[in-house]
Parts: sequence; C-alpha cells; structure tokens
Amino acid sequence: MPAKKKAKKSKAKPKAKAKAKKPAAKKAKKAAPKPKVKAKRKPNAAFMKPLRPDDVLAAVIGPAPKPRTEVTKAIWDYIKKNGLQDKTVRTQINADDKLRAVFNGKGSVSMFDMTKLVNSHLIQ
Repeated sequence: MPAKKKAKKSKAKPKAKAKAKKPAAKKAKKAAPKPKVKAKRKPNAAFMKPLRPDDVLAAVIGPAPKPRTEVTKAIWDYIKKNGLQDKTVRTQINADDKLRAVFNGKGSVSMFDMTKLVNSHLIQ
C-alpha cells in the first residue's frame, strides 16, 4: 500500500502581544537660566604702556609716545594711505624710503615680521 502523505498543518505563530504604551513622562519645567554676563576683557598692561618711538620710526608715525597697539595701527594707516601692501602677495609690505629705515634696509617685509622689526624702534 502506498504511503499516504500527511498534510502538514501550518501552525500559526502566535502574534507578539503589543506592549502597552506608557504615556510620555512629562519633563519638569526648569527655571530659565540667567544669561551670564561676560566680564569686560581687561587689556594687557604691557601692550598699553606708552612707548616713545626713536627718530626713524617717528618719521612714520609721529614723535608722541603710544602703546604698541596704537603704533601698529599707525603703521598700517601709513601703509594703506601710501598703497605699500603688495598687490599679488597681500602678506608682503613693500617699503618706501621711510619704511625701509624702519625695516632695517629691507625692501619687502612680511606683515608678520613687521611688528618684530618695529618693536626694535620703540624706546621704553
């Protein structure tokens, strides 16, 4: 006798039980944080001390004693007024006759080296 094939019964998998959703926890309201007031920056006293320029530098920025920051600003004003910043390499300063003396005879100086060269012309 031929063997009868047993029909496979598909067992239905039990559906996963839907988890009960909990209501979202309410966040406690925090008091608005007070904005922090930044203390005003105090300038460094060493930079603010007025220094007297020597005769070479005085020809460019004037003879009055000025802080280092003001000396740098005055030199940049002179450079911009006379168009001495290089047109292609903007970090280079092309010296005229007055600035050549300040830059120790160099015809072109990097703006980063400029302050180092200028500081040697300030008298305490």
